[in-house]
Amino acid sequence: MDPMRMHASTPEQAAIVDSVLDYSRRRMLAKDVPLDKPLAPAELRRLAGRTITDEGLGNNRALAVFEHILAPACLTASHPRYLSFIPTAPTTAAIAFDLVVSASGLYGGSWLEGAGAVHAENEVLSFLAGEFGFPQGAGGVFVQGGTIGNLSALVAARDAAKRRLSEAGKALPSRWKLVCSAEAHSSNKSAAKVMDVDTIAVPAGADGKLHADAVRAALEEHGDAVFAVVATTGSTNFGIIDDIKGIAALKDDFDFWLHIDGAYGLTGILAPEARHQFSGVERADSAIVDPHKWLFAPYDCCALIYRDPETGRRAHTQHAEYLDTLTESDDYSPSDYSIQLTRRPRGLPLWYSLATYGVQAYRDAVSSTLQLTQRIAEEIRHRPGFTLVRDPQLSVVVFERDGWEREDYARWSDGLLDEQFAFVVPSSHGGRPNTRFAIVNPLTTFEDLVQILDTMK
Repeated sequence: MDPMRMHASTPEQAAIVDSVLDYSRRRMLAKDVPLDKPLAPAELRRLAGRTITDEGLGNNRALAVFEHILAPACLTASHPRYLSFIPTAPTTAAIAFDLVVSASGLYGGSWLEGAGAVHAENEVLSFLAGEFGFPQGAGGVFVQGGTIGNLSALVAARDAAKRRLSEAGKALPSRWKLVCSAEAHSSNKSAAKVMDVDTIAVPAGADGKLHADAVRAALEEHGDAVFAVVATTGSTNFGIIDDIKGIAALKDDFDFWLHIDGAYGLTGILAPEARHQFSGVERADSAIVDPHKWLFAPYDCCALIYRDPETGRRAHTQHAEYLDTLTESDDYSPSDYSIQLTRRPRGLPLWYSLATYGVQAYRDAVSSTLQLTQRIAEEIRHRPGFTLVRDPQLSVVVFERDGWEREDYARWSDGLLDEQFAFVVPSSHGGRPNTRFAIVNPLTTFEDLVQILDTMK
C-alpha cells in the first residue's frame, strides 16, 4: 500500500474533502437541526457495526455511519430548546472558521510557530480584559475549558504566594488553603484536589452568594495559608453572582490572590444593563470565561486572563533542552501561561466571529437573552401551579411545578426528549426537586419556553 495515500493530494483526498465540506455546509445552514438523543451502547454497536478495520470503510461509508448513526446519537447542544446545564450557541462565522483552523495546520503554543494566530487571540484577550476593567497589559491564554482555566490560575496563585512569603522571610505553611463558596463550581474543588491543597468551603448566604464577611472570617482564621479566594460570577445552577465588590475590598486588608470563576456568567458584563452586577471584578488577579458558553464560540474554549501575565508565565513556563529556543526568547508564547504545552489556537473562531460581526452584535445578543430570562421568569411567577425558586440574576431560571416529585420531573423530561421537542432535565435545590431553563441561545424564543411550560400537566 502506498504510504503517502492518506496525505498526498489525489482524487481520493479531493472526494473526502468535498464530502466533508458538503456535510458541514448542510449542517451549518440547516434551518431545523434535530435535537437528537443518545442510544444504548448495544444499540450503537448493532447499528454501526465494526468501523475500524485493516482495509477501512472508505469515505462514503464512514461518513454515512457518522451522519446517520453516530451524529443522531449526540444531543445538539446548540439547539434553541436545549436548555439544560449551560448550552452552547456558536455563531455561523465561528463554526465555519473552526474548519479553517483545522485545515490550516496551525500550532498555537508559541509565537515562533504561530505568531499570526497568537496575535489574533491576544487581541480578543485584550478586549475581554478591558471589559473586565483589568489594566493595560493584562493577558493570558485560551485553554480547553473552565476546569483547566481554574486549575492554571490557581497554580499561578500558589506560586505567587510562595514567592511572596519567601521574599518576606516567612515560613511556608504546612498545608495551603483555597477559600471558595460551598456553592462554587466543582472544578475549583477538583483543582484543589489535583494541587493537594485544602479547600475552605465557606457557606453561602441565604441569597446563594458568597459574602465578604464570611470570606473575611476565613482569611482571619487561616492567615498566610490562604493562597487564593475564588469568587463566582454566575453559578451553574442558579446564575448567582457572588459579592465580588465586597470580597475584592478585602484586598485592602489581606494579601491574597482573587480569582474570578466566570466560566458561564462573566459574559454578562458585555450587556450594559448587567454591568453593575460585576463591580469588583476589575480588582481580581485572574479571571476565566468560557466563550463556548455565552460568547458564541464552538467547543472547547476558555479564556484565562491574568491581571499581570508575568505571574502566569513564572508559574507555568516549561523548561527542557528542546524548548530553549522558545524559553530564552521574550516572545509571547501562550503555552507559558497554563498547564498545557501543546495547544491548538482555539481562540481563533471567536476572533473571526468578533471581527466579522463586531462587538455591538455580541452586546445585543447577550442583552436579548437577559431580557428573555426576565420575561419568562415573570410568566412563571404569575402562572398558577408554578413557583419561581429565585429571581434570576443572569440567564438561568429555576422553578418548581407545584406538587411534583423527582419522578414527575424525570418522566416529563424524558417525554420532551423522546418527542424531540426540548432538552430540560430535572435539578434540585435544598433537597427539593425542580427544573431550570439555562438561556444563552439568541434563537430561543418566549414561545418556545411557554410551550415547554404548557407540557407540565
